[in-house]
Amino acid sequence: MQQRKLGKNGPTVSALGLGCMGMSTFYVDEKNRDEAESIATIHAALDAGITFLNTGDFYGMGHNEMLIARALKERSEKPTISVKFGAMRSPSGAFVGFDARPAAVKNFASYSLQRLGVEVIDIYQPSRVDPGVPFEETIGAVKDLIVEGKVRYLGISEANPEQIRRANAVHEVAALEIEYSIATRFIEKEILKTTTELGISVVAYGALSRGLLTKKHAGGFSKGDFRSHLPRFQGANLKNNEERIYVLESIAKQKECSTAQLAFAWLLSRDESIIPLVGTSNRVRLAENLKSLEVKLSEADIAELDRSFPEGAFLGERYPEQQMGMVPK
Repeated sequence: MQQRKLGKNGPTVSALGLGCMGMSTFYVDEKNRDEAESIATIHAALDAGITFLNTGDFYGMGHNEMLIARALKERSEKPTISVKFGAMRSPSGAFVGFDARPAAVKNFASYSLQRLGVEVIDIYQPSRVDPGVPFEETIGAVKDLIVEGKVRYLGISEANPEQIRRANAVHEVAALEIEYSIATRFIEKEILKTTTELGISVVAYGALSRGLLTKKHAGGFSKGDFRSHLPRFQGANLKNNEERIYVLESIAKQKECSTAQLAFAWLLSRDESIIPLVGTSNRVRLAENLKSLEVKLSEADIAELDRSFPEGAFLGERYPEQQMGMVPK
C-alpha cells in the first residue's frame, strides 16, 4: 500500500482511506443495514494495508462509530480515525440543525471517545462551518481538546479559502475534507492553492461522484438512499452526465480498467497531498477500487482526461439547494 502524509506534521497513512459513512446511513435504510458485511469490509481494508478510516458522529446517530469499534476490537491494527461532528439528528433520523459552539464540540467529543472505545481521537473536525458561531471559537475548542490530549490533529471540512486560513491561524490544520472528483473540480479554482500553500492535505470524498461515474443510479435507488434527491441525478442534468460517462468508459476501456479505477487513479495523480476515500460497505467493491493503485496514467492520459472533463462538464449541484448554503462552490 502506498503511503501519504496528512499535513506538514500529521500522521502517515495509506494513500487511499476507507469512507465508512455508507455502512450506517444515507445510502442505506438505517433499519436494514448489513453490519456483518460492513465489518468484513473494514477487516478487508485493514488486510489490504488501509490505515485511515473516516467517519462522523452523526452517521447513523453514533452507529458508525460503534460499528468501527466492534470491527477493530477483533484486530491488532490501530488505524488513524478521522471523526466529523456538528450535525444534529432527531430519533427519527431527521437533521434538525448544526451546532459548533465550543461546549457542543467538547460534548460531541466525549461521546465519540466512548463509542469508539479510544483514549484519543486521531483527527477531529467540524463537518461544516457553523454560520452562527465564529469559526475561531469552534477551532479553539478542538485546540483545547488537543492540549488536553483527547485529540491528536485538527481537521476541517467543507471550508472556503478564507475559512481555511482562519482555522490554520488558530491551530495547524492537518487536513481539509471536501468533495473532489473528475466530476466535481471546483476546489481547483482557489481551495487547492490555499491548502498547498499552507501544507494542508486534502481528504477527497465523493471520488466516484456518489456512484454516478459507475452508473450506480441505473434502475433507481433503494429506500433510504439520499442520492435520489441530488440535482446531478435528476432530469436533464442526469441525461447530460450519462453522456459524459460514456466518454469516461471509452477512456477506461483503452486503459483496460473500470471507470471507478480510472477515477481513483486520476485523483491519486493530482498531488501527493490528496488522499481519496473509498466509500463502500462491500468487500467486492473495495477490492475493485483498490486496484486503482495499479493503474498508471501517463502525462498524455491525464491531459486527455482534463480536456474531456473540465469543471462544469457534469451538471447539477452536489447537494440540494438548501444544503448548498453551508458548503463552498
